[in-house]
Amino acid sequence: MKYQIAILAENKPGVLTHVSGLISRRDFNIETINAGYTEENDVTRINIVVNAYDKMELNKVIHQMAKLIDVIKIVNISELPSVSRELILVKVKADSAQGRADVVNIANIFRAHIVDVGHQNLVVELTGEEDKLAALTDMLSCYEIIEIARTGPIALSRGIIPIKNM
Repeated sequence: MKYQIAILAENKPGVLTHVSGLISRRDFNIETINAGYTEENDVTRINIVVNAYDKMELNKVIHQMAKLIDVIKIVNISELPSVSRELILVKVKADSAQGRADVVNIANIFRAHIVDVGHQNLVVELTGEEDKLAALTDMLSCYEIIEIARTGPIALSRGIIPIKNM
């Protein structure tokens, strides 16, 4: 089963390496991992999606991560009401005017944005849940997909309480 974990950590070199190393040593597969700044300059938020078969083992890893000196807070977002989004960029071959128009129409159906246009390709940007992104790539697969880049999901819990206060 996939679990989405949100980690607040001090913004210091090596924190991401320590967290990912601890997870991989416990034999969990990290599906996605991303990190970025938060509303506090000295705090980084790390979002991780792991595939774990045993929730008890996952909880042990979470408790071990909480003991890392630079980790401030860890929350299993999967267990909370939350909002989750992922970003995808898809470069599609479209070397004719009709091909470009078709890709633009597909992008409009998904409320995606065309962020780059060339004579032979388009780059489509879409933000949404995993199934929406999968549907877009499925529709674009009729054309030649040259390249895909994805962020992996990021999430915030619903309500007024931030994870640092949970």
